[in-house]
Amino acid sequence: MIFTTSELEGHENYQLLNGGVTPRPIAWISTRSESGVDNLAPFSFFTVASCNPPVLLYTQITQRNGLDKDTLNNLVETGECVVNVVDTELLEKMNKTSAGIHASESEFSFADVESCPSYSAKPLSVLQSPIRYECRLREIVKVSDLPSGGKLILLDVQHVYVRDELYSDGKIDQLAFSSIGKMGGNYYSVSPDKVEISRPG
Repeated sequence: MIFTTSELEGHENYQLLNGGVTPRPIAWISTRSESGVDNLAPFSFFTVASCNPPVLLYTQITQRNGLDKDTLNNLVETGECVVNVVDTELLEKMNKTSAGIHASESEFSFADVESCPSYSAKPLSVLQSPIRYECRLREIVKVSDLPSGGKLILLDVQHVYVRDELYSDGKIDQLAFSSIGKMGGNYYSVSPDKVEISRPG
């Protein structure tokens, strides 16, 4: 079956991309508004944009109402965020923070997520997150304002927190924690199984 994307509606292309580009890591992003409200929201269109300098990238998909999400509004206002990595123990609470609550409410309280101060960033960190990236806003690249369009948000990584027992021999031990991945629809990849395959010489 072949689909010609130019002949499809935005939501149809969304389903083909969201359901096929899987599993995707989740950026559980905490921000703080200028008025002091702590926001926490998950984004599954997320990856590394550069390692030198260290830059992360996430995509905000344009909502039907055309409004930016609180996360991006707060980033524009304050320039700071924390990207919290989600493991299997945090799955339920992470999912709860995707609810559309009012900007004056904090998802930390709404989803009963335990927080802690960040190393240097003003937004709170998720205490139980095994790996956290404290970032400053680098650039926003607007791709489309249409429904299901997107904005690419580039984040300069300032500090990285790694739980002590996860860091060994100069790298993060991949067997010591179980991050989750987003599939299409309401599905997540939570298998703890890992396969090690060496690259060809």
